Amino acid sequence: MFDINREHPEYTAWKRVWPRYRDLYLGGEQFTANADRYLIPRQKEPPEVYQERVSRAFYENYIGSIIDWYAATLFRREPLVTLEGRDEGARQFFNGLAEDCDRQGSTLSDFFRKQVIEALVMGRSYIVLDFPRLGVQAGSKAEEDALGLSRGYFSQYPAQSAIHWQKDESGEYEWVVLRGERLVSGGEAVGHIERQWVRYDRERFTIFRQDDRDGSQAAIVQVDEGRHGLAGLGKVPVFEFTLGDGMWLMNKASSLQLEHFNKSNALAWALTMGLFSMPVIYSEKEFKQTMGESYYVQLGKDDRFGWTEPEGHVFEIALQNTDRLKEEIYRICYMMSQAGGALSKNSALTGLSKQRDYLVTQEVLRGFGDKVKDTLKKLLRTLAAARQDEIEIGVSGLDEFDIGEFSSELEDAQRLLSLGIPSKTLETQIQKKLAMKYLCDASQQVKDRIAQEIDAQATA
Repeated sequence: MFDINREHPEYTAWKRVWPRYRDLYLGGEQFTANADRYLIPRQKEPPEVYQERVSRAFYENYIGSIIDWYAATLFRREPLVTLEGRDEGARQFFNGLAEDCDRQGSTLSDFFRKQVIEALVMGRSYIVLDFPRLGVQAGSKAEEDALGLSRGYFSQYPAQSAIHWQKDESGEYEWVVLRGERLVSGGEAVGHIERQWVRYDRERFTIFRQDDRDGSQAAIVQVDEGRHGLAGLGKVPVFEFTLGDGMWLMNKASSLQLEHFNKSNALAWALTMGLFSMPVIYSEKEFKQTMGESYYVQLGKDDRFGWTEPEGHVFEIALQNTDRLKEEIYRICYMMSQAGGALSKNSALTGLSKQRDYLVTQEVLRGFGDKVKDTLKKLLRTLAAARQDEIEIGVSGLDEFDIGEFSSELEDAQRLLSLGIPSKTLETQIQKKLAMKYLCDASQQVKDRIAQEIDAQATA
């Protein structure tokens, strides 16, 4: 009997780390609510002092801003999906898919922006290519289209959803188990937790479910099974999206971010305590005077009065250290051009040096874009094959991140065309590229119609 709740060793190794990475990315109240997990207590620190430090904890979320910047900049312009072929039904379907790819109103750009963020934070994300299940059997492709059974869509699953899997020699999945849970309110005052497992292999899917009420777990029962949409292709409909271990930014920066959190909070605590300095009286006489806000202190001729407060050398060192940690977070994320601050060495760099640093950032962005395009092409082409569409699909873009004046690009294109290169294909592709850039916010249907008209004019 297959144990549906069994976990893969790789999943077991990472499942304790992922909640920390999620907290580091989100920051805000979620992080400070769990500050006792990350704020290191001092040796023999009294519990009440540590709890006060925890209640005062704050978090400067550099890595979260870095990841959001990468995701926003990468999709500043949408990826360009090109459709070649005379299958009008397929064109209409894929144009509609570009505007709503998950049946929740997400465009392809919005959907993959979430996948990039998930991959940068958790190392990977999972996309399921699914089809509607209406409980009816279609007799032909036309009937499938009429019933809506061929309207495939994407579903996203976070990294912790895939609990077990097996791959073949070529790295393709033989089967995958996805686990998730949700709070079901119903008519109950508190509600109960419903867990669901979905097992996909190359031909079939099986769904299991379990209810958890007041900590009492019911038995795991099978609730559905059948053939999935990629059974005809012999493929598991689960696709892993990852940017690679070297580009898993949260994994690279998490230890530095936690060190910065502890150092900055220790510095803030020391400064706060320094505001409540204790008075010191230098006198050879025994001190017996009453102290208080409404009292005064009488000193002798040779007596002196002072305060116990630090000289500040360690504060300066701590401030330099926290600034260095911040710079290191930006450096290992390939964003030195954006590491600033009054003490930052980067603030003294010339404009040329910062431009060179940004060139490195752009190369990283292009690498991210290549990963997105490869995965998107694989998904769209697999979907077209499952639907038996006679259409060729291409994906381009995600390689320009400095949004300059369109007039400069137009001038470059005019100079290229003025060379008189005898290629109608070159002229057609230049026209398409200019049109798509100028109308980057237009719908996929409009872009596809323009591309068709340019192609028709070229062949006329």
